[in-house]
Amino acid sequence: MSLRALSSGNVGAVLERGFTVIRNQNWMILVSGFFEPVFYLLAMGIGMGGLVGEVEGPGGEPIGYAAYIAPALLATSAMNGAIYDSTWNVFFKLRFAKLYQAMLQTSLGPLDVAMGEILMALFRGFVYALGFLGVLAVMGLVTSWWSLLMVPVAVLIAFGFAALGMGITSYMTSFQQMDLVNFAMLPMFLFSATLYPITVYPEVIQWFVMAMPLWHGVELMRQLSFGHLTGMTLVHVGYFLVMTAAGLWLTTLRLRALFLR
Repeated sequence: MSLRALSSGNVGAVLERGFTVIRNQNWMILVSGFFEPVFYLLAMGIGMGGLVGEVEGPGGEPIGYAAYIAPALLATSAMNGAIYDSTWNVFFKLRFAKLYQAMLQTSLGPLDVAMGEILMALFRGFVYALGFLGVLAVMGLVTSWWSLLMVPVAVLIAFGFAALGMGITSYMTSFQQMDLVNFAMLPMFLFSATLYPITVYPEVIQWFVMAMPLWHGVELMRQLSFGHLTGMTLVHVGYFLVMTAAGLWLTTLRLRALFLR
């Protein structure tokens, strides 16, 4: 399958439409999603953190509880923003608005549509990451220059979830099936060492948790937050690169199969 058959090279048209919709209709939804991790940080990191005290951070150094969960909430925020745009948003356009059918009747190819929608999800993840990192800086939770890389890493995390999320959503045909998205996300958030160390689980459960994408995002963010980089840092990055490539391939093939028969 040639690239020319999948793309006309006009991803910009999809992006232009996406930004127009945000400016005219969806800007409040975009802004409101930023506050969720901030409220979590204030409630859990500051509120409950006063009871927890210090915990073991990257490299075994004791750190405050707020500093421990802040990078995890940034990774979660990137995941949530990307998942929302690539699942529920895509589901409505795909099954009700029939938007992709209209797009693919033009010169746009399935790869153009897939990349345009995924890049819109990345924009959301970028905005959330930049704003949340600013909050962390004001609260004195930024302790290393490596923390600046948390923004592009948040975009990488969003890319992985958005690409795979859009591909999976293409199989969904009802709201009941879409509920499976929330069913998967909530346990992933709770058990991916976001609020407490993975060592609280039995070893068998630990291996299961380490297979989940959010755990890799959380660990990568924590390592950057404190400038403690190891060989696992490259493993975490590689995980999301593979996840992104697989998701983009799946999404492109699904759009082609659905609308270009």
